[in-house]
Parts: sequence; structure tokens; C-alpha cells
Amino acid sequence: METFDVIVLGAGAAGMFAAIEAGRRGRRVLLLDHARNPGEKIRISGGGRCNFTNLHIAPERFLSRNPRFALSALKRFTQWDFIARVDAAGIAWHEKTLGQLFCDGSAKEIIAMLLADLHAAGVELGLSTTIDSWAKGAGGFRIGTSRGTIAAQSLIVATGGKSIPKMGATGIGYRIAEDFGLRVTETRPALVPLTFAEQDLAALKPLAGIAVEGRATANGTSFDEAILFTHRGLSGPAILQVSSYWREGCEVVVDLMRGRDAATALREMRGQAGRVAIRTALARMMPERLARHVETMSGLTGNLADQSNARIEALAGLIHGWHLRPVGTEGYRTAEVTLGGVETDDLDARTMEARKVPGLFFVGEVVDVTGWLGGYNFQWAWSSGWAAGQVA
Repeated sequence: METFDVIVLGAGAAGMFAAIEAGRRGRRVLLLDHARNPGEKIRISGGGRCNFTNLHIAPERFLSRNPRFALSALKRFTQWDFIARVDAAGIAWHEKTLGQLFCDGSAKEIIAMLLADLHAAGVELGLSTTIDSWAKGAGGFRIGTSRGTIAAQSLIVATGGKSIPKMGATGIGYRIAEDFGLRVTETRPALVPLTFAEQDLAALKPLAGIAVEGRATANGTSFDEAILFTHRGLSGPAILQVSSYWREGCEVVVDLMRGRDAATALREMRGQAGRVAIRTALARMMPERLARHVETMSGLTGNLADQSNARIEALAGLIHGWHLRPVGTEGYRTAEVTLGGVETDDLDARTMEARKVPGLFFVGEVVDVTGWLGGYNFQWAWSSGWAAGQVA
């Protein structure tokens, strides 16, 4: 039977980083994954350029039943620490928007950096290896795998969540947690497009492909970014963000002209070119197809000059506060992350170790910590993996 000091399950961002840190401490580390290649979600992230962190990391930008749980790891290994490693590896990067950092070249550069660090730290990488059992005894953990039973003093679970099953996501980490007596909070798709009922979708389908810089609000939380109309409903960064806060039965309120006063603009146009149709006036402020749709929704007829101040105010209210009621999301198939996971009250925030199971650690997406869109979840992977790697 093979024996190691540390076994890490999952060769994604959190797992690789945890393995690197444990290996640098002189621990004999085995990193296992059922995939043929490591870091697959890194490879496809950011349109292939990997949004590897964000300049504005703050605990309030992470969702969890305990919003402050992530603070310790995030403060001890910061975005600046990871940026320093990227710089040391000679990887060029840029800020795209809202503090989001991307590789100038390819996400494969981040994977290559991590693989080089794994090799330098002496970590053994076991790919195409399935896990079928796990147990703990007096001598540590025994993991049943397709290459045989493997023993280790410490076990780090970095298996991710349920998002993007076509890339191999299974939710196995939640089963491992429960088998060792840890609680798992409700899980659901997050950072995911919203979908609508057929009767509502029929009206929205003609808008597919239109994008506006707007504001989306759900359950009192708003995000100012692009909103995209699709054949299934709504997507775009602002929608992906609020999807983490939206719940079934709730509305999403969309502002189609964020940062502009539609009522003032319409009154000015009425005074200057009142003979234009309402849709023509609206088309000067938004895409034409969307302008026609808003005109239809408003129920107004005639030219702009025919509209009273009260009607213009009502039209502006629709533009700035379009109430929509999604019926669901596109699910784990397209969700960037999984909301919920291993209960943080059952973990030590400083080390990520299970409070009642010494030597057992959970890091990354499998934990009930979910960041905003824009590099926050990668930073949680680096920070939580680093924290576990210091002690496992």
C-alpha cells in the first residue's frame, strides 16, 4: 500500500495550490484527480485568459452562512501575494474592468506556473484516478482509488462543487464531508443565467442578442454591468452576479439606462423633436429592437409630443425599473460556481481543518464560500488552499 504524508483530492486551483504549499514544507504529497488534465476550469476561465484574481477582494463580496469565515484566509494570503507569484513567473497581465485581472496571453500560463511549482515542491500528480472509498483510522486516512488503496496522515478535499458536470464535476466532496460527520448547506447553481416561463419567453425571444450597460437587482442587491438578452432569458455579468442572490418566486428588476435620467432625456427630445414616434425617441437611447419592445410594454401610442409629463415619467419608470420574474436558472450545466457547501462552522477558519476530524481539510468551491464574478472565486481557491497547505 502506498503511503504519503498528504493526499489532496482535486487538481483544480485550490487543490494544486494546497499541494504546492504542503510540498514546500517538505511533506510527501500526492495530488489526485479523475480528469486527464489538471486545472481544466482554469483553462476555460475568462474566455481562455483566466480572471485569476481581483484587486478589490473584501469579505463582503463572498456569500456564506458565515460571511466572515473567509476573512482569515483572504487576509493571510492576499491577491497581492498571488500577483507576486504571477509576476515572478513572468506572466503578463492586465486589469480589464472593476479590478478584474486577466492574463495578457493564455490561461494555460497559470496552469504551467502551478505545474512547475508542483514539480519543484516534489508533489506527485496522479491523473485519471478515480476515488471510490475513504475512511479514517488510528494511523490516518485510507483512500480507495483505481490505483489501489493509499494511506496518508492528512487529507485535503478540493473536489469543487457541482457546476459544469460535462467537465467532470460530481459533488463527491459533499459526500466525503457528510461521511466524516460534517454538515453541508443547501447547494445551488450560482453565477448562472436566468430563465423564464414560455409565455414570458415568447415576448423576450425577439430581443435575443441585445446587450445593454444596465443594473440588475434581486433581493435588495444590485450590480451595475452588462445585461444580455438570450433565447432562454437573461445573462451577462450583471445577471450572473444577481443570480447568487435570486431565489425562486422572486423578481429581478432591470434598469436599461443605468446612470442616465430617461425622463429628462425624453422631455428634452419632446421639446426638440416632438413629432417622432416613441420607439424612435427610445432608439436614440437603446438598441432599436429593445426600444420597440419598451414602447409596446408601455402601451403608449402617438408621437412623443402627444405624451404628458405623467406618461413620460411612467415610461421612464419602466425603463429604469422593468420587473421580471424568472422561473429558474440554466442550472449546473452553465453555472460558473456552486453556492453553498461544507458548513463553515464545522471548519477552522485559519487552517480549513475539520474541527472534529483532525487531519481532514476542505478548500475552495466545496466549502460554503462563494465569491462574486470577477476573480473572487479564484482568490478564495488560492487563499484557502494556501491556508490548508501550511498545516496539513
